[in-house]
Amino acid sequence: MEIQQNASLKGLNTFGVNARADYLTEIHNHDDIEALLEWKVQHDLPFLLLGGGSNLLFKNDYKGLVARVCLEGKDIAAEDDNKVYVSAAGGENWHNFVRWTVENGYAGLENLSLIPGTVGAAPIQNIGAYGVELADHFHSLQAVNLETSEVLEFDLEHCQFAYRDSFFKSHTLDKLLITSVTFALPKKAEWKIDYAGVREVLEGKEPTAQSISDAIVALRQSKLPDPATIGNAGSFFKNPVLAVEKWEDLKVNNPDIPGWKQPDGQIKTSAAWLIDQCGWKGYRKGDAGVSQKHALVLVNYGNASGVELWQVAEDIIDKVEGQFGIELEAEPRVIG
Repeated sequence: MEIQQNASLKGLNTFGVNARADYLTEIHNHDDIEALLEWKVQHDLPFLLLGGGSNLLFKNDYKGLVARVCLEGKDIAAEDDNKVYVSAAGGENWHNFVRWTVENGYAGLENLSLIPGTVGAAPIQNIGAYGVELADHFHSLQAVNLETSEVLEFDLEHCQFAYRDSFFKSHTLDKLLITSVTFALPKKAEWKIDYAGVREVLEGKEPTAQSISDAIVALRQSKLPDPATIGNAGSFFKNPVLAVEKWEDLKVNNPDIPGWKQPDGQIKTSAAWLIDQCGWKGYRKGDAGVSQKHALVLVNYGNASGVELWQVAEDIIDKVEGQFGIELEAEPRVIG
C-alpha cells in the first residue's frame, strides 16, 4: 500500500474542488486492506473512505488519510428458478456494472443507469432513480470492520435501507469498508417505466433492459450536467417527504406543487420544484452556482471552493424554508 503525502483531491471529487489530503492511498486487494488496518492502529488521525467522489463536498483540506477504494471484479454468484445473483467488488464503477448486467441479459438495475459512483458506495446512499432504489434488488454485501478487522455479511434487513439512507450512512461511516455487493435480479422482468419522461422516450419501443437503460441514459444526459464538463455531484438535495396535512396546506396556495404518495401515506414532493420556485435555477456567484439545466444540481464553474458551494446550498435551504416552511436536506456528504 503506497501512501502519498499532501495529495491533491481535485481529480478525485466530481465537484472538482481543489482540496488536499495529508495522506492518500488506494485499496486494490486484500493485502492493501491488511496494510490499511495496520496503518490505522499506528496513526491517531482522521480517516475517510472514498469511492467515486461523486457524493461528497470537501469544504476544507482533509487532515488525515483518504483511502480510495479500487477493488475490482464482478461475476455471477449463483442462480435459482426465479433469480440470478450477481456480485461486484466495492471499487467497480456503478454505471459500468449496470451496463454489464444489461448486456448479459439481466433485468432490474436498468433504471439506475448513469448514476455516478462505485458499487461499494451505492448501498451507503441507497441510490435510486426513476422509480427504482438499490434496496429493491439488493441481496447482501460483505464488509471489513476497520476497527476489529472482522469480515461481516449484511442482508437486506440489517442494512436498514431508507430513502437515501442506510445503516452504513447513519452508524458506520468510515468504519466499514464494503468489499463486495450481491444483487438478486429477477428472471421474469417487471419493468418500471411509468415515470415522467421515461414513458415518452420509450413510446413505440419494446421495453427491454437495454432499451430502458438507453432511455435513462438519454434522459439523465439531457437534464443533468456532465461532471467531466462542469463540476457537480448530481442532485444536491433530497426530495422532502411531508405529512399529508402539510402537503394539503401547501397545495392551497401552490396548486402545481408535485407530489407522490409514499407507502406510509406521506407525500414526497420535488426539491427541484421548490428551489425553482424560489428563483435559484441558473444562479451564479463567482464560480459557485446552480445548474441552468436542473435546479437540484449545484455546480462549480471552475475554481469555486467547497465553502463557496456550501454557502450557496445554505442560502437555498434558508430561502426554501422561509417561503414554504420546508427544510431541505443535503444529499451528498459534506466533509469539513
